[in-house]
Amino acid sequence: MIYVFTHKITSRVRFAFNLVFRDLMQVDFEIITKRQDFDQKEGVKISYTLNPIGDFFFIRSKPLLFEQGINDQDINIIPFYRTKAFFGVGGNSMFPFDVFAASFYLAARYEEYLPHKKDHFNRFDADQSLAFKEDFLHQPVINIWVNKLVESLKESYPDFEIPERNYKFITTIDVDNAFAYKEKGFVRTIMGYSKALFTLDVKDLKDRTKTLFGLQKDPYDTFDYQEKLVKDKKLTFIYFFLLGDYGLNDKNIPVANTNFQALIKSISDHSKIGIHPSFASNASFRQLEKEVGRLSKIINREIWRSRQHFLKINLPDTYRNLIELDITDDFTMGYASNYGFRAGTCTPFYFYDLDLEVETNLRVHPFAIMEGTLKYYMGIGPEHAMPHYRRLIDEVKMVNGNFISLWHNDSLNDYKHWKGWKSVFEEMIEYGQE
Repeated sequence: MIYVFTHKITSRVRFAFNLVFRDLMQVDFEIITKRQDFDQKEGVKISYTLNPIGDFFFIRSKPLLFEQGINDQDINIIPFYRTKAFFGVGGNSMFPFDVFAASFYLAARYEEYLPHKKDHFNRFDADQSLAFKEDFLHQPVINIWVNKLVESLKESYPDFEIPERNYKFITTIDVDNAFAYKEKGFVRTIMGYSKALFTLDVKDLKDRTKTLFGLQKDPYDTFDYQEKLVKDKKLTFIYFFLLGDYGLNDKNIPVANTNFQALIKSISDHSKIGIHPSFASNASFRQLEKEVGRLSKIINREIWRSRQHFLKINLPDTYRNLIELDITDDFTMGYASNYGFRAGTCTPFYFYDLDLEVETNLRVHPFAIMEGTLKYYMGIGPEHAMPHYRRLIDEVKMVNGNFISLWHNDSLNDYKHWKGWKSVFEEMIEYGQE
């Protein structure tokens, strides 16, 4: 048990302490505001206020957790251990910066509520983030900070111990388009042929025809290969299915297609699944509700996992809509344009609604890297991809966090522009499981 003295308990204080003590350290804690009660406690004691309390472990507080509203913050980066930190404090603080305020700033996504330039899909982009600008996006800094805080506490309280956290390796698959040629319907098939003829894409014409006549497997149908990996290597796979209406940015198989439904049911027998809310659903709660209902009806189970199509998050509205539909776990927290840790951590945490100033019951699972980020945004080919995966896996292993990668079924086909990426996938698995 950790006893923390502070001069005022706010929702932000509770969230920050929950994040540091409950979610990362996995220890019980009690917040105390009366000096007399604090003095009477026995055990690990931390004073988090403006001035030290006796000889107990002291962290000088910055104003952020005691404020209301969203304001520009004065942030100065300081070197810390093998990374960086901010909200530095001087004087006789036993920790060089306000770890609670800094952790809150990143995990609550405070900067995403401030004025910023959005990308062409109206998203908060990696290059707008403090972590990108100060070159610590590739590190789960909150985990690093908290581990160092544990070491500092042990110097004052040698008997202090925390439960050992186990490193987890989790692979997620977004099924934006289950098949390249099959199950598209007459109109889309004719349009596909017309496009191939217009561009003189002879290979596409041959492959499309062979697939439709059952002479070869559909290029995007890599699901048997994935299932074999799951069973042979005892992997954890989570699938997210796009069930939106057909549109400019939503082009999966028609939901009513029986073969598509059979695929979803089959995958749900051996792996975890969730909804992949469509691009259109981000602007329509009714559309989101319809898509969650579709998946629930197909597998005859409640749906409680999600990841947004195009990684499109508009805080706090996107997460509020998910909460309204009883989604409890979301896997969208990451960037399309760069890899790393958008919320500064590789450990699941609960979404804090800054507008309402409340910690919600939506658990956020940050992912570290998407294969499309390397290929499309960073221009990195398969021959140069693995150092980037190893870099992130090493960081996560050092703090015993969760390494979550994002792939798509079509990127595992070793076909056309995804040639060579299947071997990257397999090498990532081997390295990640070591």
